[in-house]
Amino acid sequence: MAESPAGERPRRLVFGEVAELYHRRRPGYPEALIDQLATWSGADGEAPRALEIGAGTGKATQLLAARGVAVLAIEPSAEMAVVARTATAGLEVEIVLCDFERWQPDGRTFPLVFAAQAWHWVNQRTGYAHARRVLQPGGRLVVFWNRPAWGASALRSELSDVYRRIVPELPADGPLHPDNDGDSIDEIHWSQAIAAADGLADPEHGVYESSIEHTAHSYVELLCTNSEIRLLGDRAREALLDGVRDTIERHGGRLTMPMITHVSIARAK
Repeated sequence: MAESPAGERPRRLVFGEVAELYHRRRPGYPEALIDQLATWSGADGEAPRALEIGAGTGKATQLLAARGVAVLAIEPSAEMAVVARTATAGLEVEIVLCDFERWQPDGRTFPLVFAAQAWHWVNQRTGYAHARRVLQPGGRLVVFWNRPAWGASALRSELSDVYRRIVPELPADGPLHPDNDGDSIDEIHWSQAIAAADGLADPEHGVYESSIEHTAHSYVELLCTNSEIRLLGDRAREALLDGVRDTIERHGGRLTMPMITHVSIARAK
C-alpha cells in the first residue's frame, strides 16, 4: 500500500481512532455466509482453518471461530487488534499485527483465505499473488462487504440534501454517502482480476440481502466510523452529523437501512 504523506492520517488506519465504536456499530455478516465459510475452511478431513486479511475488530473473526474454525487473523491497526483480541477471547484465534502484504507465512497454507470489509485496502497489484501463495490447491479466496442499498431507502433524498448542503465536496463514491448509486464491488472487475492472477480461477459473485433498523443516534455513531467522514475537518464533520441526526429525528427518529452483502469468490488452481 502507498504510504500517506508525512503528517497525514492513513485512511486505512483511521478506524483505529474509534475502534470500540466500530465494533459496536458496524453491522455483522449473514449467518448463511459464515456457515459456508466454515464449510470451506475444512480440507481433506483436517481440522478447519482459515486466514483472515484485515480482521478489524474481529466481527467476522468471532463469528467464524465460534463455529470451531481456527483463524489466523492479520490486522495492521494496533487499536483495532486490541478490540479483536477481546472479542475473540476463548476462541481459537491468533491475531498478528501486520500488513497482509508484509506478513510472512513461513510455508503455512490454508483451505480458506477471506477478507471481510478489507480487501480494497490490500495492494491490488500484489495482493492476489500473496493470497494465492497461502492457499492450498482447491482452496478459496473469499472477500465480502456490507453496503447500504440506498435506492431502497425512504430517507435517501432528505439525507442527500444534507450532504449536498454541508459537504458538497465529499465524493459520492463512499458507501455511506446517500448519492452512491453504484458499488465498489464490481463483478466484472473481480472476474478480470482473477483471470489476470496466476493460480486463481473460477470467479464467482453472490449477494445476501438484509435490513438494519437505526435510531438517529445509532446511525450517527455508524457514520463516525466511516473513513471519509473521519477525515473531514472537525467543523464540517460535526455539521454533517448534526444535519443527519436532525433529519432522521424529523422523520420519526428511525432509519430503516436495506443492506446488501456482496461476496466474491475464487479458487486456487
